[in-house]
Formats: sequence, C-alpha cells, structure tokens
Amino acid sequence: MAAQKWELPVAFYFQVKIGNEEFAFKEVSGLSTEMETESIAEGGVNDYVHLLPKQIKHGNLVLKRALMPVKRNDVVWIKKILEGDFSVAIQPRDVIVNLLGNDGSPIYTWTCTRAYPVKWEVDTLDAEKNSVLIETLELAYTTIKRT
Repeated sequence: MAAQKWELPVAFYFQVKIGNEEFAFKEVSGLSTEMETESIAEGGVNDYVHLLPKQIKHGNLVLKRALMPVKRNDVVWIKKILEGDFSVAIQPRDVIVNLLGNDGSPIYTWTCTRAYPVKWEVDTLDAEKNSVLIETLELAYTTIKRT
C-alpha cells in the first residue's frame, strides 16, 4: 500500500458557513472539545486517585471580522437574538468551518451544531489607531464534529 501524500495545512485559508450562507471572517477560534473528569479517592490507596469521565464540553466558537452593515442576513439573525426580548424563539443554525487545501477544497471540516450568538463585541474605538474596526461574535453550540 502506497503512503498517502499529506501536506501541512495552513491556518489562513478557511471558509465559514452559517446555515447555508458563506461569510468572511479574519479569525476563527474555539474549535475545542474537552472531557470533564471526576476524581475518586480509593480508601487505603495513597499514591493515585481514579479519574472517571463525566461529560464532554465545548468552548464557544469565536469569529472575528470587520464590522458589517446592519442589514446583512447574518447580522439580522444576531440582532434578533441578542437585541430581542425572548418573545421569539431562538433559531439556532449549524456553523461549518472548512480548512481549505491549495485547490480550494476542504481538507478538514468542523461542524458546530445548533449554534446561536451569546456575545457580540466591537473593538475599542481609538482616535489614535489607524486600523479596521473589528467585531467579535461568540456562539454557543451543542456538538462539534471534525471530518
């Protein structure tokens, strides 16, 4: 069997889809999974404790980009949730992050299911700073799958 050719992936060539729409972001973080454990001490055993698995938890997905116009579809969705009064049910969406290869096809995919915004933040406004104004969107999600 011949060895598969594998190239080191680059972190700057990626794509983000929220629902069925693609959106541009400058940075994505929070693609993480962690197993919580519980320590159990056994009577008479003093050199170790048992670590038992409890549950899986995920960090929030954090997306950063230039501040976008208010009428865009993704911004409307965020505003409905974060500026709403909970009179309308939250409409979670799946978020897909694709790490792309040289040819533009996905080489890794992370699917965050049932995501919804929990925080929206704009960078500091600073008269001495000459840079693009960045907004940060933080999403909670139910599960993450990597393919």
